Amino acid sequence: MAKKPVDMTVEEKLKTLFSLQKALSSIDDKRALRGELPLEVQDLEDEIEGLNTREEKIRREINDYESAISQKKGEIEIAESSLAKYKKQLDEVRNNREYDMLTKEIEFQSLEIELCNKKIKEAKTKIEERKNDLAKAEEAVAERTQDLIHKRAELEEIMQETRESEEALKEESRELEAKIEPRLLSSFKRIRKGVRNGLGIVYVQRDACGGCFAKIPPQRQLDVKMHKKIIVCEYCGRILIDPELAGVKVDAPVEEKPKRKTRKSKKAEEAAAE
Repeated sequence: MAKKPVDMTVEEKLKTLFSLQKALSSIDDKRALRGELPLEVQDLEDEIEGLNTREEKIRREINDYESAISQKKGEIEIAESSLAKYKKQLDEVRNNREYDMLTKEIEFQSLEIELCNKKIKEAKTKIEERKNDLAKAEEAVAERTQDLIHKRAELEEIMQETRESEEALKEESRELEAKIEPRLLSSFKRIRKGVRNGLGIVYVQRDACGGCFAKIPPQRQLDVKMHKKIIVCEYCGRILIDPELAGVKVDAPVEEKPKRKTRKSKKAEEAAAE
């Protein structure tokens, strides 16, 4: 059963949100440490799957060509048998009509044998081509598999280093989220999702928003320090928190001293007047 959000003051809400932001930012940092490795692993897995599919397709095509060769060889045997029979009958013809008919059959069967041999030759050429393609695909699979093994090992090593601390941070995040009212939590997550650095709540520094660095009017800064209501940056929409409340020590801005005007000597004034 989900815990009900705790009734909190604005000050407590801001502090809880900022604690949540720190936990989530730490998780983001650990994920950034993994970098593009998970995507690289996924890409290699997809590529290997595609190459395996290509291998299967090539093997099927080779089998089809080999079946076609067997079929054509069978047709040649039939044609040669018929050819031998017609040639034998040719020696026993009794009239020109039979002779012409047998001659045409012999010619047809000879052409049939020639055509089958041509098809066999073409199929053998295709088989050689597809075998070369198969060898290249198998070589590519072997290379990509080795790359995948290295990438997985690298990713697993990084995951092992960060797993425990990341799980602890996730647990902390869940506990903090349970304390925040759903509407405020939803707004915070929406802001985080919409900004590049994932900062949904930032503290005011040097009179500016800690997220977009836009200047904040003095009255708005005073509202942030009062902790009477949730204040957001007018430019980027991030929730603003007073540095002191966030537990962050911010160096006070160094004010430039106005330059003292050098007073001209009396003689210099008289010379300028002349």
